[in-house]
Amino acid sequence: MSIQRNITVERSNAVPMAEQPVELVERKGTGHPDTICDSIMEAVCVELCGYYEEHMGHVCHHNLDKGLLVAGRSMPKPGGGMILEPMKLIFGDRATYSCNGQLVPVGEIAEAAAKRWIRENLRFVDSDEHLLFQNEIKPGSPELTDAFARKVIGANDTSVGVGYAPLSDTERLVFDLERHLNSSAMKERFPEIGEDIKVMGYRFHRTLSLTVAIAFVDRFITDPAHYFERKAAIGEELQRFIESRNHRFESVCLDINALDDPARGEEGIYLTVLGTSADGGDCGQVGRGNRVNGLIAFKRPQTLEAAAGKNPVNHVGKIYNILSHEIAGAIYREVPGVREVTVALCSQIGKAVDQPMVASAQITPQLDADFEALKRQAAAIIDRELDNIGAFRKLLVQGKFPVC
Repeated sequence: MSIQRNITVERSNAVPMAEQPVELVERKGTGHPDTICDSIMEAVCVELCGYYEEHMGHVCHHNLDKGLLVAGRSMPKPGGGMILEPMKLIFGDRATYSCNGQLVPVGEIAEAAAKRWIRENLRFVDSDEHLLFQNEIKPGSPELTDAFARKVIGANDTSVGVGYAPLSDTERLVFDLERHLNSSAMKERFPEIGEDIKVMGYRFHRTLSLTVAIAFVDRFITDPAHYFERKAAIGEELQRFIESRNHRFESVCLDINALDDPARGEEGIYLTVLGTSADGGDCGQVGRGNRVNGLIAFKRPQTLEAAAGKNPVNHVGKIYNILSHEIAGAIYREVPGVREVTVALCSQIGKAVDQPMVASAQITPQLDADFEALKRQAAAIIDRELDNIGAFRKLLVQGKFPVC
């Protein structure tokens, strides 16, 4: 017997984002303190899910979306500075510490997952030397933990997830530019590029301005003059990369490390010891960075939910936010005549996750599109993806979808 769901598909009269006069898009790169927090807490979540499944036979209750990275103190200088005080990573929120009489080493799992992620993503951070770990993960509340023992595991909250498609040229370029800067090929050519990168894109009609912050690694810079030489070389490489992309901008302006001031000598350049501003100046927190599609698009619909670290079984703050983007992408790819689509999924606490209170799509159609046909096809895709939510959650458990 098929499930009767509350699915609505509406015509949107909104101008697609790419055709609006102003667009603002940001991406915080791998080594940004907020991205570090999101990435590590998600890595801990995936490891914990694996442990629960292996030893308990199922994923137990946990939510780990309250991580905090406390900045250390450093003294960067050309040729190589020093770390004066290590960073501190605080693991927060809730997890299941025992099930069926078996104890779960939550703290050890969290620290091991964090060290592995750091080793694989931050070249110059030694987790034994440069980081202190503080485990503040507490046992879950009885009512939330009990929900995982029920035959039907209901949504843990009444919440909304929202996604959209397609990405605009601005969104794609902002995303791709950070990925290019943090690629292994760029690191080989420009080892002074740290992992802490932020890209802000401001588009006015068909003119795009990109402001890029790059944390230079001080050991590769001999003096301020050398810094500005390397900065210019990186700028030339980025211009070539931008020109190689398929976009419709009439002009693209690029500004790297806009606070730099050659007149101030060593104080007028952006150096770090470890390639992240967290080594001496900037703290990080889960939920303050990129949304689940890897971007902060300021004129798009989005949620304040932090997906990173939330359990992938019944926490709709994670499931619905990622799934809404997946559904929007499927509608855009599979339904002819769709110019732009936004999908919102609203849960009701305790109700089955595959039966949202409402699943809503707003579609901007092409002028000659048959909207009634669009509605039927879009509703069918929403229904299909909700039918398959069990398989989708298994992929979430395995960490197959990035959250930042």
